[in-house]
Amino acid sequence: MVSGTAVGGMVRGRMRPLLVEVGLLAVLFAFYKWGRTLIESGPGQAMANAHVLWRFEREWLPSEVGFQHWALGWDHAAFLANVYYVSLHFPGTALLLIWLYVRHRTAYARVRNELVALTAAGLVVHTMFPLAPPRLAGIGAVDTMLTVGPSAYPAAADGIANQYAAMPSLHIGWAILVAVAVLRVSRSRWRWVVALHAPLTVLVVVVTANHYWTDGIVAALLLAGAMALVSLAGRMRQAVGHAADAHESRGSGRPRGGPADREPRAARPVPAPRDGHGDRVHDRGGDREGVRGADAPASDDLVLA
Repeated sequence: MVSGTAVGGMVRGRMRPLLVEVGLLAVLFAFYKWGRTLIESGPGQAMANAHVLWRFEREWLPSEVGFQHWALGWDHAAFLANVYYVSLHFPGTALLLIWLYVRHRTAYARVRNELVALTAAGLVVHTMFPLAPPRLAGIGAVDTMLTVGPSAYPAAADGIANQYAAMPSLHIGWAILVAVAVLRVSRSRWRWVVALHAPLTVLVVVVTANHYWTDGIVAALLLAGAMALVSLAGRMRQAVGHAADAHESRGSGRPRGGPADREPRAARPVPAPRDGHGDRVHDRGGDREGVRGADAPASDDLVLA
């Protein structure tokens, strides 16, 4: 029987990577929230930037205020949009990371790094271009969170949240990342339902007057840059690993994986006699680590998650 100490050590060994990931993400998001409140140039510059952006958009984009007024003609539109805005931003992203960590561990690190890079870039833009959202810019937009609720912000434009950091919209950026990650990893037909989170978020942030169209466009561009950066870093790590392998091979005087590295023929296990059926059964129901496509996501991953 395995002793309690050994079992405890096994559990701690398996939980340690998860706890490290949770701690890392908690620290990063706490730093992001702290950074938004620390680096703040005040409402004056944010309001001036809002008026500049508003005039710029009128040359090529439809009016956010006009779209909001049209949407608010539908009963309960404001309340439902507020609930969606408040309840799915952080929880939806967290659920994505948990699902990837549990079901698709090989894809987790890439998405986590893309999320961190996008959020860091968003903090830089918040610092360089403070922006009042439409509901605070005095352009005729309705603050649905105050008039209907529920609200993600205090009544006054202060507190923990910096409400003058509308550019870019990380609501939209994170939502697009969730959609892309699910479409990239899953093969379930439910992935298209999850992917609707991105366009729905675009509509919600405009209906609630929390963002301009441009905020979402900039967030999408930053996400594309974050994905390209993470992909480049991955290729560079691969190249460094291959170079290290080649150097080790040259140092040993023989190629890696050559005949000298192979197990002697006499020491190799002799395969069991085949009955013509057992191998096929084993391939279908047994250990599939050597089968091509064994790591492909199951069709019901999203339903199971």
